[in-house]
Amino acid sequence: MCVVNLLLTMDLDDERVAKRRKTMLEDDHGVGQQTTTEMETLPHEIIVDILSRLPITSLVQFKFVCKGWRALAQDPLLADMQLSWKAPTTNPCLILHCDFPIRNQLYFVDLSVHNHDKDKVKRLYVPFQTSMPEFDVVGTCNGLLCLSDSLYNDALYVYNPFTIDFMELPKSRQYSDQEVVFGFGFHPKTKQYKVVKIVYYRNTSTSSYSRARRLVYPQSDVQVFTLGTSAWRSLGKVAYQLIRRPSEALVNGRLHWVSRPRRYYPARRLMSFDLEDEQFREVPKPDCGGLNRCNFHLCVLRGFLAAAVYGNYGKLEIWVMKDYNVKESWIKEFSIGAYMPKCLKQNLVRDRPLKIWKNPSNGKVVRLLCLLDNGEILLEYKNRVLVSYDPKKGKFTDLVFQGIPHWFQTVVHAGSFNWINTPS
Repeated sequence: MCVVNLLLTMDLDDERVAKRRKTMLEDDHGVGQQTTTEMETLPHEIIVDILSRLPITSLVQFKFVCKGWRALAQDPLLADMQLSWKAPTTNPCLILHCDFPIRNQLYFVDLSVHNHDKDKVKRLYVPFQTSMPEFDVVGTCNGLLCLSDSLYNDALYVYNPFTIDFMELPKSRQYSDQEVVFGFGFHPKTKQYKVVKIVYYRNTSTSSYSRARRLVYPQSDVQVFTLGTSAWRSLGKVAYQLIRRPSEALVNGRLHWVSRPRRYYPARRLMSFDLEDEQFREVPKPDCGGLNRCNFHLCVLRGFLAAAVYGNYGKLEIWVMKDYNVKESWIKEFSIGAYMPKCLKQNLVRDRPLKIWKNPSNGKVVRLLCLLDNGEILLEYKNRVLVSYDPKKGKFTDLVFQGIPHWFQTVVHAGSFNWINTPS
């Protein structure tokens, strides 16, 4: 059933699907097995190495040709080699999270392909969508997505959108009145994937806060789940009030957030959580004079921690930390002028959805996504348009994709067949 759904949602035409089915049937009944392809005569390691360099969309089609090729696609060595080839300069796969009109959908476009499919947006199959129709993307790491229930029913899933493998995480401790900050990542030394859940809560039975005032959650609980284990662990309180949005940057095995200003500490802090020793640490900020206001967001550019700082009239400065945790290594690498895509000039609010993202870019027009392999910068405007910017020529190009949803939030994703072996 999952195979059929995947084929349908990836919009493969009937003729190609029929050919695959015919090949699989011939393979099952021994027809044509006397013919050996040149590829099958190569050593296994060389075959896997060749496959690891293909775009993820080509591999998805490859695995449905026959049983032998499906077995190759499921080889753990393939996933490891895929990730080793995902250099920071490689064009990514973009996941588009569509939250409109009601039922959430995930779409993707693979920027690494070099054929007609690179301009097509295809819908992904979410096998657990009936039990979690409304969700947020907590994070992406090594081909895996972490999704949370946006209705705060404490459901969390880790999911590979191209293999349809998924796992629901155990329930964690809940509080009656709470706000949650998530993070999802992998540490290269421990080889472990972890989900971090920072819960800010208050005791409603003893609280005297007025509903007319801004809600304050004075208590906190840091909860960590290591994929492959069976239960959450509590690390106790956290001394920082973090902005209520998922971690935007995973660098050197550390998740990164920005703190909220406090009464006696008005300056915002750049905070990290080390997935190895599970400690919070402050990271030095760039001297751009803009990180003390809600006018920036964090990003990863070619493996480096970066901050996109908004200026007046839609201008954008991009600061990059070239030597991690060294304040003097922050440099202003790009300055991007104001721009408005053609389709947004007519009416910015036309057809605006009733539900606005839980993690908006603070009302800003543009959001930094990544650097492309040609040196151009990929930007998202108003959750509606993808734009590339050439810093050498100072030229903007509106990117047109067939089938792109009207409203979306872009997630930069490294597509792979990666999965986590868990105890049965």
